[in-house]
Amino acid sequence: MGAVVDFEWYSTLLQLQAGVVSRAQLTESGWTKSDIKSAVRHNELRRVHPRVYVNHTGPLTFEQRSWAAILYAGRSAICGPTLAAPGTQRESDPIHVAIDQKRRVDPQPGIVLHRMVDLADHMFPDVLPRLRLEDNLLLMAGEANDEIDVIGVLGRGIGRRGVSVGEVRMALNRFPRLRRRAWIADVLNDLATGADSVLEHGYLTKVERAHGLPLGTRQALRRTSGGNQYRDVDYEAYGLVVELDGRIGHDSWDDQGKDADRDLDDLALANRMTARLRWRQIYGTPCRTATRIARILAKAGWKKRPTPCGDDCQLGT
Repeated sequence: MGAVVDFEWYSTLLQLQAGVVSRAQLTESGWTKSDIKSAVRHNELRRVHPRVYVNHTGPLTFEQRSWAAILYAGRSAICGPTLAAPGTQRESDPIHVAIDQKRRVDPQPGIVLHRMVDLADHMFPDVLPRLRLEDNLLLMAGEANDEIDVIGVLGRGIGRRGVSVGEVRMALNRFPRLRRRAWIADVLNDLATGADSVLEHGYLTKVERAHGLPLGTRQALRRTSGGNQYRDVDYEAYGLVVELDGRIGHDSWDDQGKDADRDLDDLALANRMTARLRWRQIYGTPCRTATRIARILAKAGWKKRPTPCGDDCQLGT
């Protein structure tokens, strides 16, 4: 090599960064441009991204691809699905990296860039730079396509890897411009207190009112042998009670939603009089839910018919 190289530092870097190194780090350890070109020519280094190399020619591991993305992007942090589901990545999956909103980084194949305001405030001090887990949940929630996808993100993340509802609520303070922020705050407040006000409002506006169903009585008192109980929505004239279950299970929220779909089908056929609805039924498939509730009400004597909520309503499916 043409210059005095600090091999001890270079070896430490390779060990720390899974064999991945940047051109700036090579230069700092004493490598010249000619040294780097020679190492690439002799397959001692292989270019992964512009100005980023790995010290072998075989396939890259998930850790190596993560380091390569971070070193290419500069001041950045692993985020998104890459951070949310480590160990499940396929070789073809891109590495998601957060950069500060003010920075400009050219896109690269295999890297998905996410821009964040004040990135440093959201980072966790780790060997491989990454977002705080609770901040990553909110980043993904803010980028979700719709409300049911937000619930999916929160449901898959809260309760896993030590992330609590309280931590996510505190992290919300670091996201003053988050998309759907007020609604997400309400969902988190409900999860923290065990209330279902977001679900209750969603059922009223997206299912009942939007499809012309009869107006049920909210928080109806029922006296039982075990004491007083309150029903979320009571269609007393038709013998139907709708219970809204806003629990989020980190492994089974989607399965619970599918189970509730099957429960509604059973209700429509077997004429059982309690329907338990979850996030999926109200924010994912409100028209389908209205169809099933209407069928149950019709069997109990409701003479009217539900009405479509709009041109693309899925009523009747």
